[in-house]
Amino acid sequence: MFNLIILSTGFTGATELKKPVIVASTTQIADFARQVAGDQALVKSILAPGADPHTYNVTPNDVQIVLGADLCIENGLHLEGKNWMSTLAKDAQKPLITATNGIQALSISQGGQSIPDPHAWFSPKNVAVYVNNITRGIIALDPGNKALYRARAKLFLQQLRVLDAWIREQINVISPQQRILVTTHDAFNYFCREYRLNEQNDFLSIAPVGWSTGAEVGAGITPERRRKVIESIKASGAPAIFVETTINPKQIREIAKETGVKIGGTLYSDSMGPKGSAAETYIGMMRENTLLIVNSLK
Repeated sequence: MFNLIILSTGFTGATELKKPVIVASTTQIADFARQVAGDQALVKSILAPGADPHTYNVTPNDVQIVLGADLCIENGLHLEGKNWMSTLAKDAQKPLITATNGIQALSISQGGQSIPDPHAWFSPKNVAVYVNNITRGIIALDPGNKALYRARAKLFLQQLRVLDAWIREQINVISPQQRILVTTHDAFNYFCREYRLNEQNDFLSIAPVGWSTGAEVGAGITPERRRKVIESIKASGAPAIFVETTINPKQIREIAKETGVKIGGTLYSDSMGPKGSAAETYIGMMRENTLLIVNSLK
């Protein structure tokens, strides 16, 4: 399926199968693919740590990366603003996996419209769906190594179950009345629903900005939404509110000052941490977020 490269080794007949190249839209998707692919494939991420998928504008270099891909993977559900990843794959005539296929997406109502929330990875149970979709796609690309891909996926799925149980244990340290999570934008709906935060808001995010920080439906901050968030913070007695690594903290810092509530710290939302950080993997990101939330709210 892949081209053979002749190696200059001083003797004839030595060949090595070229590794397939997998290009993911986000850092999370790239991590899931690496967990499955291991050393059998080269996985690249279009987004760098700290980049916002909602507002990202593709570059000529991104086009070249996708042209060199054997498989592309997107989150879907309009996480990639204006569907930039699917456009890149289509223009390059590359196969594309939408990792959220089959997920029961939460719906949020904004501006009179019902919108599927794209931040599904904030539930490890949903990530299991991501992993199964990615595993099937990689096996279709490279069936000769299917046993290795399935074995790696099985281990990662077990790790996700342990992560889910650990997060529940940690969140249970916070008294129910203090389980109030206020962030910059609506990235944490799945986390709040799964782990029972923000009961007064139907276990959904409390945030001044909608699910998208770009020019998608539901984006932006309005005076009415800002007012409701401030009222919610004051009424709930939230011990702390949080900024996010991918979004300008100005709005949430202004709200913190106005309400007299401290900034609990910076959460990873639409991107994982940089290489070498404690949050450079999905499990690390979820671990560090949970520890920060618990330490700030308990």
